[in-house]
Amino acid sequence: MPDDSGDPPTGARRDRPETERSYGIPSDAAGLLPWSFVAETLASERTVWLSTTLPDGRPHARPVWGVWTDGTFHCGGGDRTRWVRNLRSNPNLTVHTESGTSVVILEGTATELAPETAAPERLDRVDSAYEEKYGIEHGTPVFAVGPRVVLAWTDFPTDATRWRFEGG
Repeated sequence: MPDDSGDPPTGARRDRPETERSYGIPSDAAGLLPWSFVAETLASERTVWLSTTLPDGRPHARPVWGVWTDGTFHCGGGDRTRWVRNLRSNPNLTVHTESGTSVVILEGTATELAPETAAPERLDRVDSAYEEKYGIEHGTPVFAVGPRVVLAWTDFPTDATRWRFEGG
């Protein structure tokens, strides 16, 4: 699991995203962004866009609050919100920063941190991070987002960077 120091997660492979040649993404590693850019961006963004999948397979996007703690992005909502119900039936999601120019896109899987199964200390750290960032404790339900692929850039295509994780 990634930590809060900005070091890349264990097992993460950093390289260039693959896309159309005409986009001009360099083939060498010069200018790749550090993992600290991802951690700092997700820690500081007040609102991110979260995409889940509706039961009928259609996409569902919503702006949500989230915090970066224990080297992981966490977000949560009410039990009856559509996106929480979506994650409970299909934990695949995408988290995207609001900006289209200073970008972090996290594709992964959400794991619900339930009071019955999650370490109370971890839930306390998430609540404290919400309190510090938004002025309220969050409580549950809350989800930890495990990445499969993370894309980031600030000067596309020059610094377009991809991290791939086990199975990603």
